[in-house]
Amino acid sequence: MQPAPASLAFDDVLIDFAGRRLVRGGVGQPLEPKAFDVLALLAGSPGQVFTRDGILDAVWGHRHVTPGVLNRVMTLLRQALGEDAHHPRLLHTLHGVGYRFDLPEPAPGVATEAVQAPVPETPPEPQPVPAQPPMRHADDRPPGLPRLALWSLPLLALLAFAGWKWWPHALPPATAGAPAATVPERSIAVLPLVNASNDPEQQFFSDGLSENLIDTLSRFEELKVIGRISAFRFRGSKDDSATIGRKLGVSYLLGGSVQRAGDMVRINASLTKATDGSTLWSEHYDRPYKDLFALQDEITSAVTGALRVELLSPGEAAKHDDRPPSGNIDAYDAYLQGLKHWHDEDFRKAAEYMTRAVEIDPDYAMAWAHLSGSWSTVATFFNEPPAVAREHMRLARLAADKALQLAPDLGASHAARAYVRFYGFDHQGALAECRRAVRLAPDDGTVLNGCGYTLAGIGKLGEAIRLREHLLSIEPLYTVNNFEYAQLLMATGQLDEAQKYLRIAEGLSQPGSSPIQLMHVAIARGDAKAAQDVARKQASPWRELDLAIAAQISPDRAAADASLAQVLADGIATKASPYSVAQAYALRGDYDSTMQWLERAPPHEFLFMLADPLVLRLRDDPRLIALCRKIGLPPPATSEALSLDQIRAADGAAR
Repeated sequence: MQPAPASLAFDDVLIDFAGRRLVRGGVGQPLEPKAFDVLALLAGSPGQVFTRDGILDAVWGHRHVTPGVLNRVMTLLRQALGEDAHHPRLLHTLHGVGYRFDLPEPAPGVATEAVQAPVPETPPEPQPVPAQPPMRHADDRPPGLPRLALWSLPLLALLAFAGWKWWPHALPPATAGAPAATVPERSIAVLPLVNASNDPEQQFFSDGLSENLIDTLSRFEELKVIGRISAFRFRGSKDDSATIGRKLGVSYLLGGSVQRAGDMVRINASLTKATDGSTLWSEHYDRPYKDLFALQDEITSAVTGALRVELLSPGEAAKHDDRPPSGNIDAYDAYLQGLKHWHDEDFRKAAEYMTRAVEIDPDYAMAWAHLSGSWSTVATFFNEPPAVAREHMRLARLAADKALQLAPDLGASHAARAYVRFYGFDHQGALAECRRAVRLAPDDGTVLNGCGYTLAGIGKLGEAIRLREHLLSIEPLYTVNNFEYAQLLMATGQLDEAQKYLRIAEGLSQPGSSPIQLMHVAIARGDAKAAQDVARKQASPWRELDLAIAAQISPDRAAADASLAQVLADGIATKASPYSVAQAYALRGDYDSTMQWLERAPPHEFLFMLADPLVLRLRDDPRLIALCRKIGLPPPATSEALSLDQIRAADGAAR
């Protein structure tokens, strides 16, 4: 094999393979490690065509990494090289095939310079780049919902399929002295369309149209599209376009208003340049409501035409997963109303409207998928009587099966079945469905979020981390993802990185709040005071449970004993979460009592035990192994999460 060059120079560009840097016009271009790896692969073999899967295999080592990651990387490379995607000289897209890097023709008398050097065996893994998502109030736990494990992933079910909207109060200023992030030229955020109707009940309609535009625009190659949660952060915002563009990391903003009156729809839409607020395109539409789908396509065509972007493949143009295949506008209306309740966290109401949608159009796969997700969430986490919960889970299972029967290539269908299987402790089935869902819907934030939880619960923390890293690029202001990414970093021993993300989130939160994950870091580092300070800021009865757990690392053994005794005497606290009591005993090193309290925990509290460093202190204990077998969990030794002792050892070695 011909060795790769140590560097490659042409025009004003220098690709330093050995030094892993790209210089253009004498200025170093910042690139993520994986982005440079892709550049090295393509530029190292000029003229050779690399398929998309071939690049994913060569650089990431497996094909279940989302193809959307590669789209984003190619956009970054084009910007770093000064390329225009529509008139490329170097990076060429072969639609439906892959990519090719061509060297430019040298000027007369000028040779392209290449110095040979061995190819590095394994490129270094990228270090996470901290995003700045907003944060939900640390105490804002829905009343009556169970609390999941301390080290696990809190409130999964209400987050997993829904993609909640947790708004911040303010975004922190950029770090002083930090270089400004590079904003891709073809990047856009769809701000929530203003409901110009006099009826506030029509909010679901304007929000639904906004979400449809986000989903449709996401299908276009080389166009970075911000997800719903981050874009909707700016509903009613007083920020100017430049500020919004900077916070979201986009060059363009699509906004406007919607008015629905009877059988007519009036839409005003405009595309503006974020940096100066100048209008690139604007239009006013008055159409019959029955022509809504054609109107949506017309707006999308106008926006993408103005931005000069191309579809990933010709077949994508006619693909609209959120529309009923029959084109029935009443089914779509019911779906949008269900989606509104879905985002409002009222899953029972969401199920009611999704049921109405599939009754009108029985072939509506996306509505079936949401119906399944709604019922499986309610059945698992809403403390229903056992018989009612079983019936709702049965309905969820049937709905997921129906969605898959109708649309086997719909990512949301596979995600719905993954959650049903995960909640039923069928981990192999859930793993296969999540991997399929992500391949089919690589840029769907809801799928990435839900499967991020599921993979972590199965113990596949490496895959879960990669999904959350990609979700950071789609949803830069999504609080939950920031939290869960930090949680995964902690569980894999990366305490400094985890704390960095948590501090960013803390700066976005309500005054006086403190994310519970900061207590996790303090416990891992043996800082009893810091752990207790965070615990005191939590809501009751979690405050008492957290204080009992935090106290177990205190040198004051009498205080630790008294704190735990108080929890045990409080029937409310112990009833709220037997699992948390087991964690306190695990931290004490009393493994007999740990097992006794684990035996008392309800099934849903075990969903994330394989990502819990406290309970994993017992990962080789035959009693825990037997309990996992009884529940349906894989052996704890198969989890990629570290135990608390391993985390402490790794942190100590790093220092």
